[in-house]
Amino acid sequence: MDKKIEKKRFSWQKIALFLAILIGLGFAGNTFYKNMGVSKLNVEMNRLLVDTIHQGVFQEFIPITGVVEPIKTVFIDAVEGGRIEEIYVEDGAILKKGQRIMQLSSPNLQLAYLQSEGQIMNQINQLENLKLTREQQSLNLREQALDVEFNLDLLSKRTARNKSLFADNVIAQVEYEETQDQYEHLQRRKKLLASVISRDSMSQVVQETQLRNSVDLMRRNLKVSKQTLDNLLVRSPIDGQLSGMDSEIGELVNQGSRIAQLDNLSNFKVRGRIDEFYITRIFLNQTGSFILGGESYDLIIKKIYPDVRNGVFEVDMVFTSKIPKTIKRGQTVSVKLALSAETKALLIARGGFYQKTGGNWVYLIDPVTNTAYKRDIKVGRQNPSYYEVTQGLKAGDIVITSSYDNFGDKDELVLK
Repeated sequence: MDKKIEKKRFSWQKIALFLAILIGLGFAGNTFYKNMGVSKLNVEMNRLLVDTIHQGVFQEFIPITGVVEPIKTVFIDAVEGGRIEEIYVEDGAILKKGQRIMQLSSPNLQLAYLQSEGQIMNQINQLENLKLTREQQSLNLREQALDVEFNLDLLSKRTARNKSLFADNVIAQVEYEETQDQYEHLQRRKKLLASVISRDSMSQVVQETQLRNSVDLMRRNLKVSKQTLDNLLVRSPIDGQLSGMDSEIGELVNQGSRIAQLDNLSNFKVRGRIDEFYITRIFLNQTGSFILGGESYDLIIKKIYPDVRNGVFEVDMVFTSKIPKTIKRGQTVSVKLALSAETKALLIARGGFYQKTGGNWVYLIDPVTNTAYKRDIKVGRQNPSYYEVTQGLKAGDIVITSSYDNFGDKDELVLK
């Protein structure tokens, strides 16, 4: 006898299908719940600029424009005015110290020099003649002294003889007294001449010193006059390159006017212009560098000009080691001027995102879901290449650094 088999209401296939449907509905519901209130935007990946956060060396610096100038420039001015008679070199020539540049002429200076020379020579001759007269006068006094000495010697002997003869009553008293009076007179004259010779000798020493000083002064005056005349020949004061000379033969040059300038080409400096915003952060011996021809060259600030004009001030920087061989006067270079020392920091590349977020957040890319979502961050110092990340990101994170202007206020970006 056959047994009736009852059909089961739920088979294992149905149960499995039912569970799969429940799981799908749950996942869809969970996804819907998560995405509820989240705004999204589809973005093409190839239109974005991205950067991987990394640990690196950070240094604050600013780019400034510098102009190459000679380390030393000497201006050549006309010490004396005159007419240009000859020009010996061309503008741009390389000169040695003392080399002739141009010859000026000034009839008034030349005439004044000749007159001064004639006057001085005349005065020197007069002084020499006066010296000869003084010597002749001194000689005459010495001859008189010799005569007095000789006569005094004769009278001394005669007086001694007359004294003996008078004692023997051979001669009269009158004759003896006359001899005695003459002897005493010559003694007084001898004393007077000795005094005159002494005073004359002292006076002669003083006068000779004065004459010698006068002659020396006149000769110095003549030397100055000669130097004034020599200034009509313009020479190079240093080794260097001549520039700025546009004079022509026959042209009149006024005293004190600028003739040209000489640039010392043995070394160079860089004159940099800096925005006044950084004036409190610029100091002497601050370092900078620039790249020329694929090589880096180091500079150091040696002079700061305090005047601020049109919102900028200037500094002079000199080379600390090597100097580019091909560098030229007036050449413009882009200098990276350091504002701080090098330190280790977490870095993010500069980009257009900063204008939108102010450095308060970025779009962080999730490579698993291929989406980007907002992440709050904090940035510190900055330079033209990087921002310093102080909070919110870690090394290896990938963020969008291009402009966020086209994203509106979307919370999430779906990358395609």
